[in-house]
Amino acid sequence: MSIIVFGSINMDLVATAPHLPTAGETLLGYDFFQAPGGKGANQAVAIAKLGIPIQMVGRVGKQGFSQELIDNLATNNVKTDNVFVDETVSSGVAIINVDDAGENQIVVIPGANGQVNQEDIGRLSQLLPGKKALLLQLEIPVPAVIAAAEAAQKAGVKVILDPAPAQKDLPEELYPLVDILTPNQVEAAQLVGFPVNDEDSAKKAAEILLEKGVKCAVVKLGAKGVYCSTGTKSFFTPAFSVKTVDTTAAGDAFNGGLAAALSQGLSLPQAIIWGSAAGALAATKSGAQFSLPDRDTFDKFLIGNR
Repeated sequence: MSIIVFGSINMDLVATAPHLPTAGETLLGYDFFQAPGGKGANQAVAIAKLGIPIQMVGRVGKQGFSQELIDNLATNNVKTDNVFVDETVSSGVAIINVDDAGENQIVVIPGANGQVNQEDIGRLSQLLPGKKALLLQLEIPVPAVIAAAEAAQKAGVKVILDPAPAQKDLPEELYPLVDILTPNQVEAAQLVGFPVNDEDSAKKAAEILLEKGVKCAVVKLGAKGVYCSTGTKSFFTPAFSVKTVDTTAAGDAFNGGLAAALSQGLSLPQAIIWGSAAGALAATKSGAQFSLPDRDTFDKFLIGNR
């Protein structure tokens, strides 16, 4: 297995409505469905669908969708030997509202994801030697994220962190452990303390993140594109033009495409293009993992957009 994802596994409960509700507002929606999700699981499936060997390390609960979630990962060619069934809690759940423009609001109930601890780090550490990358997110406890990044650094494995859900006060010791940080506009703004909504503000945000110790900052601006900086080189990659239906897993698809490209020896600029393409394709379909592109669809999209 060339890549490991350490993170959350959820069941998504998705409602669609004309617009996102404001405080106190009750809306009549169009549709409801449930689908496997969780940022960790989404990224694992995104990588697997691109044909890259991938292993998931995380937790589900004894009650609430546990077998469905494990079976779904296995069906999508994600190795699940190190997904632990925690009998003390339910599985994680995400409640998602999606509007006609494809924008979303998400409330996550961590469940078993919130119980990830040193035992899981022990299982992860045994798997790390020889791997290309470790993907992390923030839907599990931050101390576990730090410990996982430390273990990866000791093993010489590249750490890719998606700092989502957005958090204002990430511990300062985490930044130097991260090889590639991939915040979107909202997450970048939380991390640096000012709005990030265009190339200039993305550049300023990246500079601050690099000063904190991150080796590469990748600031995702949605339909405006992606700004990337390593300190020694910086570049902007325009977004692919697609008809947006649902952005729920677009960020996870981006990280999956990025990691897949790097695992195959592609350059950082090429990897950003792969991430952008995967994210764009994911935004054209509803749901999280259902929207993630397979390799054939992905390759045809890239060829058609050269």
